[in-house]
Amino acid sequence: MENFEQRWLDTQILLKERFGKIPDMEGTLFLIGVNELGRMPRKKFSKEQKQDLMHIAVCTLLCQEGYYEYSGRDADGWPHFHELAHVEVKGIGGQEQLLKECIIRYFENGSTPN
Repeated sequence: MENFEQRWLDTQILLKERFGKIPDMEGTLFLIGVNELGRMPRKKFSKEQKQDLMHIAVCTLLCQEGYYEYSGRDADGWPHFHELAHVEVKGIGGQEQLLKECIIRYFENGSTPN
């Protein structure tokens, strides 16, 4: 558990150094989603697009665990995923723990949002 806590702290420090503050879980997912999209919009993202970006992040993260696989991009360049297995994690705490572990690996593997 100590190793996890240290790795999570290191990830938060990395994000703070890059963005000037530590984003909450939604902010972190948004940053990963934008990174995976690979481009910034000409204008601000709509509320729906922000939700889509967080969905892209969750799917990207859960690809590491074998729950999803990348299936390609649509005509507008947005990534899409195919569900391989249902996530069997109990409770909000369990879901957050799984996402944190995936976020740590995402950044440890060299993915860094711009």
